[in-house]
Amino acid sequence: MRLGAACRRCLLLDYDGTLAPFTPERDRAVPYPGVAELLAEMLAARHTRIVIISGRRAHDLPPLLGIEPHPEIWGSHGLERLPRDDAYQVYEIPADIQAALAAARRLAVLPDAAQLEVKPGCLALHWRGLPDEDARVLRAAVEPAWRELARRSRLVLKEFDGGLELRSELFTKGSAVSAVLAEAGPDCLAAYLGDDLTDEDAFAALGDRGLGVLVRAEYRATRAAAWLKPPVELLDFLARWHRACQPAPAGRAVME
Repeated sequence: MRLGAACRRCLLLDYDGTLAPFTPERDRAVPYPGVAELLAEMLAARHTRIVIISGRRAHDLPPLLGIEPHPEIWGSHGLERLPRDDAYQVYEIPADIQAALAAARRLAVLPDAAQLEVKPGCLALHWRGLPDEDARVLRAAVEPAWRELARRSRLVLKEFDGGLELRSELFTKGSAVSAVLAEAGPDCLAAYLGDDLTDEDAFAALGDRGLGVLVRAEYRATRAAAWLKPPVELLDFLARWHRACQPAPAGRAVME
């Protein structure tokens, strides 16, 4: 089915590294120029359900996006949901997972508190921007203890671009994609855009329901079916999606 003729459409988007370039100062990671404006146009046109699926806390993203009202956001790998009306929802974290995360937090004695990000159901150790040797020392100080804790609990330890993440095994970007697609129904055409190893779960969950797109300056092995480089090719993809969903002028067909 062509995108313009679809009954329902979902555009699922990772944030860091996909819509916004990486920066060591996480509270300054704003979207590439033109991205927010284009997403705002698409939201106003109401032709596509746009969902940001991020490892960040859900409430971290609206100030960075600068879109009012903000798009639908699923934060902490889908553990949090922040709809456009701000009716925030968070799933209950089982007691054993909370206890394991508390133990992991005690084990992470760091020289800079900003290197440890605490999120619902998740801890993230960040070393982006550090010299290579400092990053190696930081990783060596935390990873063995976290890996052993993950082995003995319902936590998983995953590497991302610039750090390590210890999180509940119950929520991944893949489980978030599956939930969105279940809500959207079988006649929805979807795409997921992401850059990082944590996005591979999302590409796998998307399967043949839509298009997985790797967004990176350099290619890497991936489950995604397509690859584009930000920001130029990212903006072009979003613009083409927007145009394809617009009603065609009388006597003409949208060919994208």
